[in-house]
Amino acid sequence: QVTLWLKKIFGDMPIPEYEVNGRTVDILYEIMECNEERDRDVSLLIEDMKDQASKYEAEAKYWQDILGESLGLSLDDLSQEATMALNDLVESAMALEVEDTSLTSFYCAINYMSSELYKTKSQNQEAELKLIKLTKKLTSALEMEKQLEEDIKKIIEFQKAENAKAESRSKALKFLEAKSEDLKLRIRDAEEKLMATGLDQSLMHEALVKSSEELAALQKELEPLKMEVKSYYDLPP
Repeated sequence: QVTLWLKKIFGDMPIPEYEVNGRTVDILYEIMECNEERDRDVSLLIEDMKDQASKYEAEAKYWQDILGESLGLSLDDLSQEATMALNDLVESAMALEVEDTSLTSFYCAINYMSSELYKTKSQNQEAELKLIKLTKKLTSALEMEKQLEEDIKKIIEFQKAENAKAESRSKALKFLEAKSEDLKLRIRDAEEKLMATGLDQSLMHEALVKSSEELAALQKELEPLKMEVKSYYDLPP
């Protein structure tokens, strides 16, 4: 409905681009309802005026025929001033939608039209205020949309940078893993060559590590014994 209404409003001109989401569509739908309601009121008023004009024209013709046949009077027999006054009277009666041309009818119609005019102005002011509020909401929504687009753009750029860093770290890790495997193979080859030359097994890396661990454990066990022996150093011979 909103799309069809926008096409109807802009006609052959292209519809301005806008973000299609729930908030913007709701705001445009409210504006569309206000616009269509005003169009309906104007159409009804125009149709009513046409109907009243037809009635007055028919009644004028009726009385013109009576005056012409009964009294022999016609517009050609009146003076220019009388014709102008009569035309003004008829136009005023049609505009005010009165049943006759008495002063009372004219005064009542003028008061009624003044009241309707004031009511219409009030409604127009309310509609304008509502339209201003909706326009502000739409502007706020568009600004928020623009800010969200900028935030999304920043997040995408940050994500790209993080992906580049992660890829670089992944490449470095793969290089280190490959280097470690290569070093392990070289160490193994070197150990096998040393074993082939008759090297003592106790001098190998794993044996030395194990011996170092055993030595650390023994030193830890000796600590309380050293403290106990030290207490005897202060005794007389």
